[in-house]
Amino acid sequence: MDSQKQQGSINVTSENIFPIIKKFLYSDHEIFLRELVSNAVDATQKLNTLASVGEFKGELGDLTIRIAIDKKKKTLTLSDAGVGMTAKEIDKYINQIAFSGAEEFMKKYKKDANAIIGHFGLGFYSSFMVSDKVEIITKSHKRGKAVKWICKGDTTFSIEDVDKKNRGTDIVLHLDKDSLEFLEESRINELLNKYSRFLPVPIAFGKEQEFKDSKYVDTDKDKIINNTQPAWTKKPADLKEEDYTAFYKELYPMADDPLFNIHLNVDYPFNLTGILYFPKIRNNVEVQKNKIQLYSNQVFVTDSVEGIVPDFLTLLHGVMDSPDIPLNVSRSFLQSDQNVKKIASHITKKVADRLKDIFKKDRELFETKWDDLKLFINYGMMTEDKFWDKAKDFALLKNTEGKCFTYEEYKTLIKDSQTDKDGSLVYLYANSLDDGFSFIEAARNKGYDVLLMDGQFDTHYLNHLEQKIEKSRFVRVDSDVVEKLIPKDIQLDEKLSSDQKTNLTPAIKSQLPSEHFFIQFEAMQETDKPMIVTQAEFMRRMKEMQQFSGGGADIYGAMPDSFNLVVNSNHALILKLAEDVEKKHGPQLAEIATEISQLKSEKDSLDKLKEGKKDEEVPQEEKDKMTELDKAVEVKEKGRDEILEGYGKDSDVVKQLIDLALLANNMLTGESLSKFVSRSIELI
Repeated sequence: MDSQKQQGSINVTSENIFPIIKKFLYSDHEIFLRELVSNAVDATQKLNTLASVGEFKGELGDLTIRIAIDKKKKTLTLSDAGVGMTAKEIDKYINQIAFSGAEEFMKKYKKDANAIIGHFGLGFYSSFMVSDKVEIITKSHKRGKAVKWICKGDTTFSIEDVDKKNRGTDIVLHLDKDSLEFLEESRINELLNKYSRFLPVPIAFGKEQEFKDSKYVDTDKDKIINNTQPAWTKKPADLKEEDYTAFYKELYPMADDPLFNIHLNVDYPFNLTGILYFPKIRNNVEVQKNKIQLYSNQVFVTDSVEGIVPDFLTLLHGVMDSPDIPLNVSRSFLQSDQNVKKIASHITKKVADRLKDIFKKDRELFETKWDDLKLFINYGMMTEDKFWDKAKDFALLKNTEGKCFTYEEYKTLIKDSQTDKDGSLVYLYANSLDDGFSFIEAARNKGYDVLLMDGQFDTHYLNHLEQKIEKSRFVRVDSDVVEKLIPKDIQLDEKLSSDQKTNLTPAIKSQLPSEHFFIQFEAMQETDKPMIVTQAEFMRRMKEMQQFSGGGADIYGAMPDSFNLVVNSNHALILKLAEDVEKKHGPQLAEIATEISQLKSEKDSLDKLKEGKKDEEVPQEEKDKMTELDKAVEVKEKGRDEILEGYGKDSDVVKQLIDLALLANNMLTGESLSKFVSRSIELI
């Protein structure tokens, strides 16, 4: 090619490559800077390679890549000191695009995964997403003149010789009116920090500043925005624990120190490096996701790794880098790519192996970190069977005394005392030490052990454990009275008669705080509490799971909380209360009971007359009499209940016993608590 100005058409099979670039290959316009910087890095590394093998014998000099903006000219310029291009190479790499549309490019790129984007080619054309004119001014490391190539975003171009002193390439973007945001320093800093902060060649943008005369002013020193040797590119043997922590702080400046780290360094059957960290995640799942950064040859790909790695691994923080992960493809492609699937499977294994190693080498340390690790490990065990298989040996259960056990250790601990009459192992648990203290204490007094399950994810995990551990079930310690938590063959005798229960029910009901309390009498130890508030396991667990998962039809969440007021039918205070009812209202209640009995007897007689008859064969007079008797029984029972409700409302003892049960469950507050205190003083 001679030194005179040349004009021509870019050789593409499709009518115009630019609509493909703008709409199909790139979903986000900001990606252009990543592509151009990556090209500059590639050109620089090629020069380093040529120098190392003796093909380039000149001085390498300063290889820093520089980015500059000119707001007046509305240009963004990217300069490198890499291999540069001759006019022939421009014709080869720029003018004759070696693919006939996007589909063929995808296939070609997949086969050439070791190249980040190839020297120029597609990556260069991303510049037209934000420009209405692009210039290339380049001088090859070989002998020859510098050339300038200009294109205005169509299939025509011009190329001519120019003066350029130094080797390398300048790309000058004349930004279009819709892309002037890229003239702002803050925007360019944001993109460089996102995509280029760990590239292996120094990248300069702007100048370092110093404080002078009460303000910050630029110095002559370039501001290098990237770390060219991030920790994951080094050998584990060359790093100390403080180096890993320092790199974590570089990634997440505001985060607490991590718990542990895993240094990934794999070269077969795929290439993978990286460092993953276990953060202090506790219970906040959603906020912690999207913290793993995925790179390809130190070029940022994405931090949205759901579907690419197993879901539980998205709770980890850190960096993964693999040239086997293609740079310019959709997430759906990544999720179905076999290399990515192999990487995900390998990382799962590495995570499990690392945790197991820590557990074996220093169990005491592992136990101190358990509250932070629990959510991550349990989530992984619930969602990944392969992880369950490995983690079940080091996953822990923690009881209300703060002691930790492996699953097998805990099974051995409770086997003798907490096996029910059907041979099932019953794991008792509490969601809070304070809220469930009285129930925990009652269970301990009976020789039971109680687990502490105070994480918001624990209810989901309990369901999973019940499926995984044969003949087992988890029961919250406040879901029933202690005698019924683990059903045994032993049955206690009941001292309260059926009539006494009938009389006490309306009296107690009159003082309950809402209609969502249900009274049930249980034969318990005389030393147990007179009344206890419990909440059924199934409904409570369903509501908690609904609240945690969110979304969808809130079937259980819409239902009000319901509770059982369990009355100890063997407690002296309850027996005394029944006797007091009989003492004050016995004759009146006996009279009503006799009348109800007579009415029911008369009704039974009529029922016998109906036996064997069809409805139409029963005389209307008998039907009317039955209706009349039903109403009469209802009236008598209502009258009886009114007497008993009146007794209950006037009884400080009834109210005091109910309030004591509510207080034990932290359910007595405000005015009710104040009245309880005053009443307690009066009773004393």
